[in-house]
Amino acid sequence: MSQQSAQSHDSVRPPRPPLVLDPNGADWQSEFRTLRDSGSAVRVDILGVTAWSVADPALLKQLLTSPDVSKDARTHWPDFGNRVTTWPLALWVAVQNMFTAYGGDHRRLRRLISPTLSARRIAALAPMVEQTVSALLDGLAPDSGDTVVDLRQRLAYPLPITVISHLLGVADEQTLHFRQVVDGIFDTTLTQEQQAANNDRLFALADELIVAKRATPGDDMTSLLIAARDDETDGSGLTHPELRDTIILLISAGYETTVNVIDEALVAMLTHPRQLTRVRAGEFRWEDVAEETLRLQPALKFLPLRFAVGDLTLPDGQTIRRGEAILPSYGPANRHPDWHGDTADAFDVSRLNKEHLAFGHGVHFCLGAPLARMEVAEALRGLFTRYPDVRLAVPHEELRPLGSMISNGHQALPVRLGAPGDA
Repeated sequence: MSQQSAQSHDSVRPPRPPLVLDPNGADWQSEFRTLRDSGSAVRVDILGVTAWSVADPALLKQLLTSPDVSKDARTHWPDFGNRVTTWPLALWVAVQNMFTAYGGDHRRLRRLISPTLSARRIAALAPMVEQTVSALLDGLAPDSGDTVVDLRQRLAYPLPITVISHLLGVADEQTLHFRQVVDGIFDTTLTQEQQAANNDRLFALADELIVAKRATPGDDMTSLLIAARDDETDGSGLTHPELRDTIILLISAGYETTVNVIDEALVAMLTHPRQLTRVRAGEFRWEDVAEETLRLQPALKFLPLRFAVGDLTLPDGQTIRRGEAILPSYGPANRHPDWHGDTADAFDVSRLNKEHLAFGHGVHFCLGAPLARMEVAEALRGLFTRYPDVRLAVPHEELRPLGSMISNGHQALPVRLGAPGDA
């Protein structure tokens, strides 16, 4: 068959049925392999929505920086109106904040929000992060020895929720409520009705926080965002939905994702004792452990959604049509052998190429990345210094993954701490 006739034949060949992604994320390793083996892009079903999963890192980075790819579902997804009331993950595309903005709107929102996560502001948090880790480890003292302790509940969870609540000025009594509803955002096993109820509660909590901070402002991000909204008189300030949804973005991105990276980093060290020994000996830093964890087990395996502004012809000849959804697949992309060779699926703290897409790429790169890295490294440093003999309380294969196609992490992380060290 000539090349021309082959192309003609391919053009009329019916598309393959989309690969249905498991809402429970139970066998994500097989899904990752299938996505990588299926080419640069493959159609997938994500809770009833068809999207192009892109797991090829070179193509993914190209799309993430292309002006022909948008995060604005309202403008660039023809199915938005039909899906926003029926899709369980509608919040991911319906919020009005920097996460879903495109072009000039994104630049405007990022300009207003960037000062709240400045390098100076994050660096100033280092003592608070260290003190919080120390206090959490102090709380584990009565359970040291052979008592089984869930480090996800006792360390990975409370550290980032404490830090982000401090940053946003969330009162202690509201922290638990925010934690519960943010957990729901990432739970892809909930029905559309359950997600809608969870979203309503989330919006209400954010509105309550805005009312409280407008009445009594402080030196926190919520107060700064309210000021940015109220002080801009030329129409460039935050609208109320943008203000509310930005708070939702900051607390969800600054909490749930970091919980899972801490979780996965702890598991990595507990299951790679030789590499742990090398870190303790000073050959590598805890920051290196955090970076390799972000590569191998990013907090978000997939990040819904982006949309083609116009027809996109891919290097392999496939075309993503205008208005079709794109699913950046960070998990499989980070493990792609074209990027990290034959050992891409292995944890290696000595890996020279530490590049990954865990925080995104391009103009939507996560502003909170330095804070997340700080928290993960400090949690590791604190735990393994305080409890040098800590070990898993169950075999590694018995750790159960979260019920989510989006999030990494485990339902629980049971360990036996052993005796506290001298430090």
